[in-house]
Amino acid sequence: MSAILEVEDLKVDIPVSSGMLHPVQGLNFSVGRGETLCIVGESGCGKSLTSLALMDLLPSKATRSATRLVLDGEDLTTASDRRMSDIRGNKMAMIFQEPMTSLNPAYTIGNQLMEALLRHRNVSGDEARERAIFLLEKVGITGAASRLGQYPHQLSGGLRQRVMIAMSLMCGPEMIIADEPTTALDVTIQAQILLLLAELQKEFNMGMILITHDLGVVARVADRVAVMYAGQVVETGTATQVFENPTHPYTQGLLECIPIPGKTERGSPLGSIPGIVPSLVGELDGCHFAERCRYSKSECMTGAVAFQAGMEDGHVYRCVLGKDECASNFAKGAA
Repeated sequence: MSAILEVEDLKVDIPVSSGMLHPVQGLNFSVGRGETLCIVGESGCGKSLTSLALMDLLPSKATRSATRLVLDGEDLTTASDRRMSDIRGNKMAMIFQEPMTSLNPAYTIGNQLMEALLRHRNVSGDEARERAIFLLEKVGITGAASRLGQYPHQLSGGLRQRVMIAMSLMCGPEMIIADEPTTALDVTIQAQILLLLAELQKEFNMGMILITHDLGVVARVADRVAVMYAGQVVETGTATQVFENPTHPYTQGLLECIPIPGKTERGSPLGSIPGIVPSLVGELDGCHFAERCRYSKSECMTGAVAFQAGMEDGHVYRCVLGKDECASNFAKGAA
């Protein structure tokens, strides 16, 4: 599978009053055409800042750096602000977390949908309108033509999210970044939106990065998974590898927090991860998870912790423990 997006050593730094904040530290991943990469982790681990860094939409004081950041053969690290403006919404688009704050309340749905196509393509207003109607119908919105004249407040949360998806597809992008697109929706609508994204991705053969903290969502849609903790990717592999053979203690802790139908007894306590996430201001030696890890050793506290091979090919994790020891620890926890 050819990679549409290649990321190597992606970092984000933000100056704060107490020093330099490092919310994203040395991320490496790639996304192929038609592939879904899920970036998962608890709130504050750097998932959303990673997506904003890829789109070059970081806060004004934040800086992005990367050894390699390539979209469809184009180096984004050297792209000018004007070139990035040409790429956003065109070759790479984003579905934001909360559509009510992402859609402009002062403009109609039609105006906001057509804007991207008129900006990036040499088309007429009628052609842009036809494309908007087509995509609204494609995402399951009935009476699409009449919806173009409505404002965001006149639509339900589920419809607004569908409009955001249609908006991201207006220019036929190579890559879609979906930042927790189902967070504000009820469970039934969540399932519909996820199924819709999967169908559209397959139809248009797009690469997709889905950012979430919901492991149930990941299990349903992911081809590959990157688990983030405190600004770093601590484990990555296919969805099957990560769910069946979680190797990093943090990944194991996340999975132990989820009740398993038929195995978890009613009323029994669920797993939990003690402690708090470390501050990312300044340099942090050793494993970022060491102070919360039940298996930590003295060697975890100092020096950089390198990736090593997991249980199968392509499955890697950032830990000093060997894979057999990690597997044994998870089996004991599951028991």
